[in-house]
Amino acid sequence: MKRSRALLVGLFFAMPMGAPPVQAQASAVLLYTQALSPGATVLIQQRLQQAGVYGGHADGIWGPDSQAALERFQQTRNLQVTGQLNEATVATLGVAPGELLAARPMPPPAAASSAAVTPDILSAAAVRNVQQRLRSLGFYRGAIDGLWGPGTQGALERFQQGRGLQSTGQVNPATLQALGLDPNNPTAPHRVQ
Repeated sequence: MKRSRALLVGLFFAMPMGAPPVQAQASAVLLYTQALSPGATVLIQQRLQQAGVYGGHADGIWGPDSQAALERFQQTRNLQVTGQLNEATVATLGVAPGELLAARPMPPPAAASSAAVTPDILSAAAVRNVQQRLRSLGFYRGAIDGLWGPGTQGALERFQQGRGLQSTGQVNPATLQALGLDPNNPTAPHRVQ
C-alpha cells in the first residue's frame, strides 16, 4: 500500500467525531479521492523541487521522500500538515486543479513480454539489483542480500502502486523497466534513465 494518502483512489465517508451513530449517518459527506497520474505526480514533484523541499528525482513515483517533502512544504507555508494534496496546498504550489487532471500519463514501458517472473526463479544477483533500486528510490529499507522476503515484496508492491503499475508484487518486464533495470537481463547494473 502506498504511503501517500494523496495518491490513493478511494471512496470515503466523513463523519463528525464523537457524533452519535444516527446523527453521523444523517450528516455523512461522501468524498472521492482520485489517484494522480504519474505525469501529475511529476508536476507536483517539480513544484516541490522549485520550493526547495524535495531533493529527489521528478520521476512520477510517489514514495516516502515525496511524501516527506509535501509535509515539509505544508509546514513551511503554514498550511495544515495533512500530508495530502488538498485545495490549499495545490494553490500554494501554484498548480491549477485542471493541470493535475490534464497532466499526461507517462508513456508506458516498452512492450517486452508481459510475463511475470516469480521471485523464486530470480537469481540472487537479480534480487539484489531489485532491492538496490527499491532502496535508492526510498521504498526498501532492508538488507541488500539477494533474498526475496516480505520486506522486498512489500517494497515492490508500493513501488508498483506509486508508478501506476498493476500492484502484483511480481517482477515483470514493465516493473523491471520502471526500476531502470534491463527486462531481458535483470542481473545487469542499473541503467541511467
